[in-house]
Amino acid sequence: MDPHMAYDRTIAVFSPDGRLFQVEYAREAVRKGTPTAGIKFESGVVLLVDKRVTSRLVEPKSVEKIFKIDEHIACTTSGIFADARVLVERARMDAQINKLTYEQGIGVETLVKKICDFKQTYTQYGGVRPFGTALLIGGVDDLGPHLFTTDPSGSLLECKASSKGVGESLTMEYLEKNYKEGMSKDDAIVMGINALKAATKRKLVLDSIDSGIVDADRKFYKFTREEISNYAKKAKV
Repeated sequence: MDPHMAYDRTIAVFSPDGRLFQVEYAREAVRKGTPTAGIKFESGVVLLVDKRVTSRLVEPKSVEKIFKIDEHIACTTSGIFADARVLVERARMDAQINKLTYEQGIGVETLVKKICDFKQTYTQYGGVRPFGTALLIGGVDDLGPHLFTTDPSGSLLECKASSKGVGESLTMEYLEKNYKEGMSKDDAIVMGINALKAATKRKLVLDSIDSGIVDADRKFYKFTREEISNYAKKAKV
């Protein structure tokens, strides 16, 4: 009998070597999720995702993987989509509560910490499981542009560029080699498309790529298929 079996049936028990197996399983769900990338540029943040629509019978526009949380904050997700949808709805509610209470948009880091605190509670109690999704959250506030990665454990990191999902190690290797401070918006988008290309062994299908930005005007904007196609030509995809 596998000695680990007694410790992977509940989230509330540590194994003798200090591991929470349910959290590790949730991270595995993220690793098998759709490739995502987020990159900070000189005045904002760009988010990209390869939705991996594998059947020609599926309408690509029906698969949503980039979400607007507030006017100045957006996110993309990798992992279990239903879990991500719950977190996005909670993030939207937190953002609206802050706006009604303080009459101003919520700070990006403040919102990310609220979501991660919520995720962390699902690693402490029996009868629940961790959220099997990781969010890349980007936005612009009074302190400038921000990009955060979140984890099923509830941990968070602020990054200059990051990736989650299938091929994460390949994408991160590409970003580490090519990222430059103070990039333009166009350069960041082209780099993001090339990063997604590095994550997969197949040719990118442009209809499966979604991308959006939050710029200095603090307004989230999602690119059209034509705009993505034009950037893809620059990336030579």
